[in-house]
Amino acid sequence: MQRHFDKDIEELKDLLLRMGAMVEDSIMQSIRSLLERDTALAQEVISNDDRIDQMELEIDRRTLELIAKMQPTAVDLRFVATVMKVTPELERIADLAQDVCERVIELNREPPLKAMVAIPRLAQDAQGMVRAALDALVRRDVSLARSVITQDDSVDQQTEQSFRELLTYLLEDPRNISRAIRLTFIGKYFERMADGATNICEMVVYLVEGKMIKHAYGTAHNR
Repeated sequence: MQRHFDKDIEELKDLLLRMGAMVEDSIMQSIRSLLERDTALAQEVISNDDRIDQMELEIDRRTLELIAKMQPTAVDLRFVATVMKVTPELERIADLAQDVCERVIELNREPPLKAMVAIPRLAQDAQGMVRAALDALVRRDVSLARSVITQDDSVDQQTEQSFRELLTYLLEDPRNISRAIRLTFIGKYFERMADGATNICEMVVYLVEGKMIKHAYGTAHNR
């Protein structure tokens, strides 16, 4: 019975990793579509979102079945609880990548705004946080998880910098308004991806140490 349960746990881990890889790819492609003004790629990211949604439903089903038919140990139960928290975070991050691509498609209907500085850096940092959060989860690396959490304030500051940068374009020329607003949305989407990575890392600490550190860093990550 225990061997069967261990097999189910490993399969659940595999599903979670596959979902994480799909989400990370969506972020990467959304950044490419933004920087390269690639409408076809943006549409591809949007169309792939249903696969991630289906993966979330499958993981939910597996976790509920595990709890229903087994009496897992405390450690295994923490893992199942972690999966139930991490999966919706990943799904939300994928939705944010889709939101980026929707704004990209709208932006590509107009001439490009002046060269962006803050948003590409913000996007890369948010992507790096998601990748590191997934690595911390796979390796159960609490030190890495805590390191990712501390990066969230930097991303928040970059989001504010991006807003100020775009505000200057708004003031320069009213014709920039629609493009600047869409880029402001995009900056916020990447900030929320970083929040999702932070939430995942908080669950890594719970998984390994059994400690709930949500809100312990003085910032709200569930926006």
